[in-house]
Amino acid sequence: MYAIVQTGGKQYRISEGDVINVEKLNAEAGSEVSLDEVLVIGSEDGIKVGKPFVEGACIKADVVENGKGEKLVIFKYKAKKDYRRKQGHRQPYTKLQIKEISFEGKKAESAEAKEEGGVNLKSMKKAELIDYAEKNGIEINAKATNAEIIAAIEAANK
Repeated sequence: MYAIVQTGGKQYRISEGDVINVEKLNAEAGSEVSLDEVLVIGSEDGIKVGKPFVEGACIKADVVENGKGEKLVIFKYKAKKDYRRKQGHRQPYTKLQIKEISFEGKKAESAEAKEEGGVNLKSMKKAELIDYAEKNGIEINAKATNAEIIAAIEAANK
C-alpha cells in the first residue's frame, strides 16, 4: 500500500516504514503526527484519488528529528563593478518515519471536522468559504482574507 501526501507545499509518495524529510513541522522529536492531506491511496484493490483529498484517509508518522539541511551558498557578482555578496542558507526540515496508512474511516476525526460536519475549511477557496458562510447564515466581510473568514466561521460554529 502506498499514498501520495501533501505537506509543506510539496507532495511525497510514501509507504509504511519509509523515512522522509519534509518542511519543518511544529512537533518535537519522538512525538507522533498525523498527515490528513492525502491525495492518492494505492493498494492491491486499486487506486483511490481524492478531490482534492481522500476522505477518511490518514497517515500516522513518528518524528525522528528536526534539523537543518546542507548549506546553500548564494553568491551575487557583477562584472567590473567590484560587487560581490556572499550569503548562506540552511533549510530546516523534519524527518518522519511512516508508521501507518489508514483508510476507510479508521482514523479518529479531529474536533474541527466534527464541528464543521466533515467540512475542511482550509481546503476551500475564498468563493466557497463565502458561499458556505451564507448558507449557514454567518455574517462575514467578503473582502477579508481566507484565514479571517475561516476564523469567523469557526467562531460562529462554536
